[in-house]
Order: sequence, then C-alpha cells, then structure tokens
Amino acid sequence: MTLDPNHNYSNAALRIGDVDRYPRRRVGEFIGIVASNAGVNDEYRHIVVKVHEQALKAYAGQMFHLLCPSPDGAEVWMRRPMSVYRVDKAAGAVEFLYKIEGRGTRGMGKLQPGDEFNIAGPLGAGFKLEPAWKNIVVLGRGVGLATLAPLSQLAAEQGVGVTAILSARHQGVVMSKALFEELGARTVTVLDSDGTSAVENVERVIEELIAARKADAFFTCGSNRLLKLTQRLGKKHNIPGQVAMEQIMVCGFGACYVCMRTFEVDGKRVLRRVCREGPVFNMQEAVGW
Repeated sequence: MTLDPNHNYSNAALRIGDVDRYPRRRVGEFIGIVASNAGVNDEYRHIVVKVHEQALKAYAGQMFHLLCPSPDGAEVWMRRPMSVYRVDKAAGAVEFLYKIEGRGTRGMGKLQPGDEFNIAGPLGAGFKLEPAWKNIVVLGRGVGLATLAPLSQLAAEQGVGVTAILSARHQGVVMSKALFEELGARTVTVLDSDGTSAVENVERVIEELIAARKADAFFTCGSNRLLKLTQRLGKKHNIPGQVAMEQIMVCGFGACYVCMRTFEVDGKRVLRRVCREGPVFNMQEAVGW
C-alpha cells in the first residue's frame, strides 16, 4: 500500500454527517457521541453512542473495537472488543451493555453525554437464521445476554419466535429481560439463588420446548455449562446451534492471532481466530472456554 503524503490519516475516522469516500466499506473507524451512559443494576452499565450511518450496518453477533479513555491518566494501550447490544437505526445509535472490570471499562464508565468515543467496526461474523427455522431458543448468562439480545431483533424482523432462557446469580442481575420481551420473545429466568439455574432444571425446560416443537435451533453465550448442555441436547435431537465466543483481542481483524481458540472439526482439532472467523461459531465445533 502506498501512502499519500498529503492525506491526514489520523483524521480518517468518520464523524456524524461526514461524507464517506468509501460508501461500500463494511468496516470503519468512527468518532461517536455519547448520548447516555448509565447503570442498569449494581454490576452492569448501558451506553448509547450516536454514530455515523455506516456504523449502523452492524448486525446481531458482530462487535466493535472500542478505544476506551484512561481512568487514571495512564494510556490504555489496546482497544476493547464488545458485542453490539442493539442497533437503533431510527436514533442513529449503537448500544453496548458492559460490566466494569478492568482499566478499559473503568474508563468507559466515566464517559458522559456529549463526550466523543472512538469505535471501530463492525467486526466479525455474526448470527445467521436459516429460513426453515420458525422457533429458536437462546440461552445466556450475565453479560453474555447482551450478545444474544440483538438476535431477538433479527428474529422479530424475520417472523421467528424466540424463547430466551436468562441465567443469573440472582434476580437483581438478570440482564436484557425487558429488551427480549419488547422484541416479542418469551423469557424464562433461572437463578442460582433459588436453584432454578441448575443444569438439570434448564435441561427440563429445553426438553419441554423441544417436545412442543419450539426449538429449531439453539444459540448461547456467556456460560461453558450452558454451551455443553446445548451441545449435548443438540446431538441428541439433531438440533443445530451457534455459540458466540468471548476472548481477549488485540487487533480485532485477524492479523495478530492473539484470539485463537480450539475447535473440533470432522474429528480434528483446529485453531480459529475469534475476531475473524467468529465471534459466532457452529456450536458443535466449539471446544469451550
């Protein structure tokens, strides 16, 4: 690639209203404006970012690489990968649901309405719905439910019924229930606090859905235990599935090979990049976390 010495590449990120010289691009760098950034419970926060129209091309299961501000004055060296929680095309915004755990998300938690926020994407391969599927089951735990929430939006657009099994430690940290129901999904909450999140109970719930012909495919994220359960039931009943994998990343577009994970394909162990070949994979090929 030959660089143009007269072009300011540091200003290549698109701001709202900019004319995109490359409108057919699938990925870009964007300077968004924070519309809101508020807590939804004691652990999780919800941020809404107004963005250039090109960023609104993100679909369910894809992610953005976020350039988080510093929480303490020292530079945050790497971007943070984060799945899209919702794309609100009418409002011109993308939304993320996140938990404050490290320096990057601590800095993100300090963003105020009106602040600029640099995001790159959309990246990766997201969820896919087959035309033959009329009813799907999504199972997630914790912030993994943020990844699965857009799937209900996609399903609603295609007339596909959704049952969402929401797993959490206790009622106070159940995620995304309102959004799932707003999009027409039936929700089932299972908790550690009352024992309903036990594998045996979740298996019973899924078996009932299968018997009622409400499970043409499984989708999961956020729990190795739920992944193993749906893999087993998928094999037992010949039901396909997809899993969104979570992994530390550096570049976000497949060049650095930091986010490699092991998969089993046709009886052989292979390595794949979560950011490039994923983050959504065939459920039966995933070895797990």
